[in-house]
Amino acid sequence: MGTRANPAFAVGAVVVPVALLIYAVTLGTIQQHTYVHVMAGVLWTGIDLFMAAVLGPVLGGLAVEERANVFQRFTPKMTFLMPSLALVTIAGGITLALRGGWVFPHAHAWLALLTAATLVPALALIGWQFDAFTDWRWLVAFGVALAGSGVYLATTLPDFGMTSPVFAAALGIVAVLSVLGFGVLMPGEVKMYLEMRSPDPDTDVISRIGMRNAKLSAIQGGFQLAIVAVMVYLRWGGF
Repeated sequence: MGTRANPAFAVGAVVVPVALLIYAVTLGTIQQHTYVHVMAGVLWTGIDLFMAAVLGPVLGGLAVEERANVFQRFTPKMTFLMPSLALVTIAGGITLALRGGWVFPHAHAWLALLTAATLVPALALIGWQFDAFTDWRWLVAFGVALAGSGVYLATTLPDFGMTSPVFAAALGIVAVLSVLGFGVLMPGEVKMYLEMRSPDPDTDVISRIGMRNAKLSAIQGGFQLAIVAVMVYLRWGGF
């Protein structure tokens, strides 16, 4: 997939955002940390809205084979770029909330709940889309993730209590975005790639999954705009 995406683009799309996040969390100022989080979120949201409002309608007017040809060039790049932006946005926001001095009561208990509410459904959706639940290797990996998130949740339960409604709303939206992005959209891109590599690619399959992802990007974009509103309230109205 890296070859189809262009190796330089694939490496840059992952390394640059992650390196900036690591720098912001470990060495950067709060202002730099905020900039990395916000810019990753702006790019993530903007691309999703562009796909939903512009690219989707344009592709919808093309013939199936023409549509599939676009996705064969477009999908490999998106498979590297979008998960990186999503990861940096979410991780950057969580670490910024813990670092920024805002009132975030029972933070670790709620983060444990967020981990369980995103990791388990996302992995379950991935396994379902690839019919992996009959594969013992997948079952072991899924079991480890399930047990790990359960232990994390159990160790933080003594500190569990209601947090700020603003943070609860933000975490709920992040959970939806994570499950949809990592559990549905990203596996769809992988399935398109696998179809592209098959000896006789089915353009109907590539076109169908690509259009589904473009439509789901509209839902992603709506939730992303909602979390922007929550963040604005948190920054200027909540505290």
